[in-house]
Amino acid sequence: MKQICVVGVGYVGLVTAACFADLGNRVTALDVDEKRVENLKKGIMPIYEPGLDELVKRNVNAGRISFTTSYKEALKNAEYAFIAVGTPSGESGEADLQYVESAAKSIAENMSAPLIIINKSTVPIGTGDWVADIVKNAQPKPIQFSVVSCPEFLREGSAIGDFMSPHRTVIGSLDREAANKVAHLHLPLRAPIVITDLRTAEMIKYASNAFLATKISFMNELADLCELVGADVKEVAAGMGYDARIGRHFLDAGLGWGGSCFPKDVEALAFMAKEMGLNPRILNDVMEVNFERRKTAVQHVTKMVGGSAKGKTIGLFGLAFKPNTDDMRYAPSIDIAETLVAAGAKVRAYDPVAMEVARPLLPAEVKMFHDPYELAKDCDAVMVITEWNEFKQLDLEKLKSLLKSPVVYDGRNIYDPKVMKEMGFTYRAVGR
Repeated sequence: MKQICVVGVGYVGLVTAACFADLGNRVTALDVDEKRVENLKKGIMPIYEPGLDELVKRNVNAGRISFTTSYKEALKNAEYAFIAVGTPSGESGEADLQYVESAAKSIAENMSAPLIIINKSTVPIGTGDWVADIVKNAQPKPIQFSVVSCPEFLREGSAIGDFMSPHRTVIGSLDREAANKVAHLHLPLRAPIVITDLRTAEMIKYASNAFLATKISFMNELADLCELVGADVKEVAAGMGYDARIGRHFLDAGLGWGGSCFPKDVEALAFMAKEMGLNPRILNDVMEVNFERRKTAVQHVTKMVGGSAKGKTIGLFGLAFKPNTDDMRYAPSIDIAETLVAAGAKVRAYDPVAMEVARPLLPAEVKMFHDPYELAKDCDAVMVITEWNEFKQLDLEKLKSLLKSPVVYDGRNIYDPKVMKEMGFTYRAVGR
């Protein structure tokens, strides 16, 4: 059993803490948000993530995980301290490291024994060296420590499975002994382990996310061409995916990417390139293509309801940026709702889990519903924004009977165009 401290109980930190506890370690999870910590002690999760509630409660009951706001308490007897705090985008696209800096200083001021400090947050290249300097300068008295980069590769909605069955574990450090100890901590996961230097490990994380975002943007750009030449982008993606050099994952055209990682990581990588005097043309185009998808979707649905959204009632099926999460960060639904409201449309919305989080982020005019059929009644059109399974199994005849006009814009390609048209829907998908 290892003694582990995890700083930050957001998506990455809470999943990391709960999973390490489930592997038999003693974990203390720390957050400076007192309300969040108190809620966790009561069994109230700060986020929606399938399986996380049960995982946390099981390990709390087993005495393997606890929550605190005290660095002194969290670091007592700790051998490892994971920094898993937020690194949001700054004004110019750079990663905002204020929370990383605060965590590093607090660790330095409260550590009482040798410690391996592990950056789990996505941080710019060179942050590991910077954290080492912060800790060294903030220590009241010199205590031996090492800094290791171990970037996360968790997908919201499947984070627990991704942690327990990773494709690889990346570890970077200038201290080989520390890197080996962190590798040993991850051995129960039985995944390939890549050990490299700090800066290379930090770059692997950014490069991975940027490349996946590029695949999605490429397919979205290709989808527009498919529509014009009469090809089906879903079949194109399937045919491409059989090529082992390409792979099938992240080839789905739709409304583009959002969430906590891709937007800020692509932007941060582009910012770093500009700071180094480079012109990140591909990264800039990846971002531009992505955010154009939202405008294109509104333009299409506007044409489908007669050329003007003014006075039309349009329903949004889904609000979260992807299914199986309540995360609304950079969600396409926000831009789409704002554009429709600005055009004079009456906007309705429904999401299985994200409505509470979404409410303060959407225009006040958006009316929330708790059932997709209730939402659809007398709508001039509905738009599929998030590919929740619930929407894939709707009673389409019932849906059609409730709509004022049978108009469906399928932003996630979850329906069969042939079936929809045979049923009498005015239907449009992406790239089909």
